[in-house]
Amino acid sequence: MTIETLLAQIALGEDSTHQFKVDVRNGESLAAEMVAFANSEGGALLIGVADDGSTPGTGKEDVALDNGRVVIVLSVPKGIDKPYFDKNGVIWLKTGADKRRVNSKEELRRLFQMSDQFHADELPTKAGIDKLDKLRFRDFLRDVYQQALPETQRGLTQLLQNMNLAADDGHLNLAGVLLFAEQPERIKPQFVIKAIRYPGNQIHVSDYIDTEDFDGPLPRLFADALAFIMRNLHKTQAGRGVNAPGRAEIAETVFEELLVNALVHRDYFVSAPIRLFIFDNRIEIISPGHLPNNLTVEKIRVGNSNIRNPILVSYVAKGLLPYHGLGSGIKRALSSWPDIEFSDDRDGCLFTATVHRHAPVNAPVNAPVNAPEPSLQMQILNLVRTSPHLSYDKLAELTQKDRTTIMRNMAKLKTQGRLKRIGPAKGGHWQVIE
Repeated sequence: MTIETLLAQIALGEDSTHQFKVDVRNGESLAAEMVAFANSEGGALLIGVADDGSTPGTGKEDVALDNGRVVIVLSVPKGIDKPYFDKNGVIWLKTGADKRRVNSKEELRRLFQMSDQFHADELPTKAGIDKLDKLRFRDFLRDVYQQALPETQRGLTQLLQNMNLAADDGHLNLAGVLLFAEQPERIKPQFVIKAIRYPGNQIHVSDYIDTEDFDGPLPRLFADALAFIMRNLHKTQAGRGVNAPGRAEIAETVFEELLVNALVHRDYFVSAPIRLFIFDNRIEIISPGHLPNNLTVEKIRVGNSNIRNPILVSYVAKGLLPYHGLGSGIKRALSSWPDIEFSDDRDGCLFTATVHRHAPVNAPVNAPVNAPEPSLQMQILNLVRTSPHLSYDKLAELTQKDRTTIMRNMAKLKTQGRLKRIGPAKGGHWQVIE
């Protein structure tokens, strides 16, 4: 490093990978900084630089040198066997330009996860095997292993433990809950998908065209979220006959790959849902947790991957989801639709896949061919004018249409400015704009 490069770096100030130390007299503080760098992304200690960026350098009282004062640049690589401790047994992490102690179980588990010593999907839960959906698990055993469901409680518990779906105490682990529990949302309510279709290209506080929360085991989460996306995409005839079903503006396989990636590779140490936002010009799939270990956006675009939840991956690969192999999902999605942007937010602990749309903004949403919808829309307006609190399901029952048709037509009415939703999905009401 040249003097010019050193001074330019000092001028930028301290950050998550550069820390100033005016001297080396406080050995414990120096060790804590080194531990924090090793447990994070690595960095450099600039010894002989004050907090204000001045460079008094170190002298003979600091280091045994005879040639005057110097600045020492001490590089600390990112650790490969985390977590690291100082001599007092304290684990430190970098937070911006500062460091902090690791105090929570979640942070400690994440560090062990980074070193491949512990994974979120093997985390024990408080759910006994009575929470298991025995019919679904029975079918899985029959179809994949040609094995019958054990008849005794003890035999079932032993089998679940052998399959890495239950902990030593007999309770389901997180993988067992997410894959085979009857109602996983009652056990882990944060691991759901929240989806919203907004009008325009910005997030609105209360204005939306379509919204739904999805729960259940991973296969149902996947199927329901995929259906939500596809019903909110534009349809085109693309040279087909007038009575042929329209073709989605973006191939379904794109969202299959991205949703599987979100469900299988998200960070389950983060207690937050996956969020799905649909705008006029893009679709965003936002997963809790940044890319693990040394993965970058550039690496995943060419097929590199890292298994964060090995139990989930092993069972998804057995046919529970359309999984085509580690590292292939992102490449497959890009092959079908190159205009996908990925964002790895390490500070916010989020990973976002943004699929940019090319269809015109004013294209109809899921518009079927030759469908006499205006009369249905008038029927909907008359019903909600009389009963503003009617749900989609109730409107479908009253009009003898399916729920998707009702939601599509109400979305059109909102786009036309003839209908407005006041308040949230639960507890709100419809307002007809006369």
